[in-house]
Amino acid sequence: MVFSIHKNKVPQFFIKDSFKQQHTEPIPYQIPNTKYPQSYFIDPHGEQKMSLTNIEIKNAKPRAKAWKIYDGEGLFLLIKPNGGKYWRLKYRFNGKEKMLSLGVYDQVTLADARQKRIEARDLLANEIDPGFLKQEKKLLRKLAAENSFEFIAHEWWTKFSSKWTPKHAARIMHQLEKEIFPWLGRRTIGEITAPQLLAVLRRIENRGAIETAHRTHQICSQVFRYAIATGRAERDPCADLRGALPPVKKKHYASFTDTKSVGSLLRAINDYQGYFPTKCALRLRSSLLSHFELFTNDGQQRHQSINCDSNGT
Repeated sequence: MVFSIHKNKVPQFFIKDSFKQQHTEPIPYQIPNTKYPQSYFIDPHGEQKMSLTNIEIKNAKPRAKAWKIYDGEGLFLLIKPNGGKYWRLKYRFNGKEKMLSLGVYDQVTLADARQKRIEARDLLANEIDPGFLKQEKKLLRKLAAENSFEFIAHEWWTKFSSKWTPKHAARIMHQLEKEIFPWLGRRTIGEITAPQLLAVLRRIENRGAIETAHRTHQICSQVFRYAIATGRAERDPCADLRGALPPVKKKHYASFTDTKSVGSLLRAINDYQGYFPTKCALRLRSSLLSHFELFTNDGQQRHQSINCDSNGT
């Protein structure tokens, strides 16, 4: 039996599956996540899906010029000639192309960079520029640091320490670094309350250093007053702590019994180069001490002469 086949009529069983696939209509490309417009991010490879791996990143070697490897949706890794690898994100906001720094590889891993891309996408969906938001946060952190207790204390110390002896200046800074900065140093000075300051002073008091607690309280008060004068605080919480610390037990020292010791004391007072009001008070006291000694010696001599006359000797 002979079959005749018309040249324009090919039987269905002669058409192979591969021929069918070549002549089917192409499936339109669909964005995997349709929640966010694809135009937010700038991808030099169009809509081609690209994904980096950690092995590719580690094997990326520096070249004579900086070059990039892309992860898709605007995210890429910039490799510089010095070997540094930096995450960058290209995006559009209000029709303008912008760049966002996401950190340094390895401190920011591939998973972290992708998470930051998602966060930037969320901000863009709410019409917020992620680059501008990052700059705002950086500025706020800088302002907070400049208004911290530690920053203002260093500023106060630098301004006034030139009038103190090196030993006195070193002692004040040591007290601040040891007793105050670890607990209140990073706090904004205008937000520190009296109970917070008292809690720090109690730590000093509980180890039996009552006098150190009082000195630290006085130093803090000077820092707060400086902050008020420079417009970074409104009040001094140290004023609310009067009477909160137990008084220092007074110690009575032995008095001088010979004139040589008195002379050494007067010379030490005369050579003192510390706080000016203290210097004036010490010199005034030494002057009164000298006059008192002269008055006492004259009185004793007159008293002895009177006794001698009354006895007829």
